[in-house]
Amino acid sequence: MSAKKSTQTRLGFKTGEHIVYPSHGVGRIMAIEEQEVAGFKLELFVISFEKDKMTLRVPVPKIATVGMRKLSETNIVDKSLETLQGRARVKRTMWSRRAQEYEAKINSGDLVAISEVVRDLYRSDAQPEQSYSERQLYEAALDRMARELSAVNNITETEAVKLIEQNLLKGPRRGTAKVVEEADLDAEIEADEAA
Repeated sequence: MSAKKSTQTRLGFKTGEHIVYPSHGVGRIMAIEEQEVAGFKLELFVISFEKDKMTLRVPVPKIATVGMRKLSETNIVDKSLETLQGRARVKRTMWSRRAQEYEAKINSGDLVAISEVVRDLYRSDAQPEQSYSERQLYEAALDRMARELSAVNNITETEAVKLIEQNLLKGPRRGTAKVVEEADLDAEIEADEAA
């Protein structure tokens, strides 16, 4: 039914190479096969997502429309890590709309957009708990980002998560600044009352 092609490269992608498939994250091209489907011969990329225990077969001509891409260059990785250090930008819209926007960013496959989701949904120990859906989106974005960083930097996913968390901690102190402001305000009120 399927015969492996002797040529191991198509459209700049080669077997054994890590790629990013936007809706599933980082996978590895295992083979380029030719199969006959409904009387037509199709060339397919066979992509394995080991962590998800999933194999995907994508027709070669559909690569551009699905958004499959090579791993990010180091300058994009650096930009994504810088993004983590920025101030969280949380819109004052309904959670359902924000959740849809976050989901779209995660599934875009764009590493910088995914890092924005991680940054915006990150909660330090000093901050209030996240809702279940916030936590799910945060973990999905963190997982996607960690997978790509580990593949690009040739490190384990655990090391990639630590790298992400270190960069999050370099950002403005979320939660602690508010506590300090409230303490300063309380001290001013007490000083005014004493005077």
